[in-house]
Amino acid sequence: MAGRLEGKRVVVTGAAQGIGLAIAEVFLGEGASLFLIDRDGDLLAAEAARLRATGGRVAHASADITDADAIERAVAVATSEIGRPNALVNNAGVNVFFEPLKLSDADWQRCFDINLKGAWNCSRAVLPGMIEDGGGVILNIASTHAFTIIPHTFPYPVAKHALLGMTKALGLEYAGQGVRVNALAPGYVRTQKAVEYWNSFPDPVAAEAATMTLHPGGRIATPEEIAKAALFMTSDECPFMNATCLTVDGGLSVLHHP
Repeated sequence: MAGRLEGKRVVVTGAAQGIGLAIAEVFLGEGASLFLIDRDGDLLAAEAARLRATGGRVAHASADITDADAIERAVAVATSEIGRPNALVNNAGVNVFFEPLKLSDADWQRCFDINLKGAWNCSRAVLPGMIEDGGGVILNIASTHAFTIIPHTFPYPVAKHALLGMTKALGLEYAGQGVRVNALAPGYVRTQKAVEYWNSFPDPVAAEAATMTLHPGGRIATPEEIAKAALFMTSDECPFMNATCLTVDGGLSVLHHP
């Protein structure tokens, strides 16, 4: 039986670890051809080799998504390696958390360059080919920060709110050319970033337990659970889903008083 992503030629950014790597693993298992991008060239090469060893079609390039020229070159390599991309998962991102008046100009710029401009650089690089081919899918990995606010996490939620705006704008702009643009908003996910966050506290075990109690189900998501939602949104199973955001947070953002 054919996989759910047979015929999909997918670019995934931030693919060397965490949610991006989980997406690569799940997508490969469903028949996608993959082109993986990450700044960490050594880790990316090792994971790409591991995935190729399973028999899948996987190519990769180390690139900084904030560098538009580098991304253009990477997409050109992707086209030669796996064929012109007809799907993109903008997963790469970075947590930039400050009290507003303690934020430096450099950290403001870093937040928006990676979390917003980077997604635009990648989208701009693949859109002409998708339009010429009559369709494609762009999935932006957003966050519940895109519609809720946690104090002292400025300006990360500002960038993620803007990412949702870009999702909607591009989705409407290119719907007539067969391109769907959507966002996926995870809540807390058990990634290395989460572990590093807990480890920043004097008692990491207590910090992790406190995070769990915020959630109605008493746990947080695994990267694989987010990847499975991304699989659905990238597949042809939801052809009328466009310019919208799917929240996958276990009900956290609905809970009024955690």
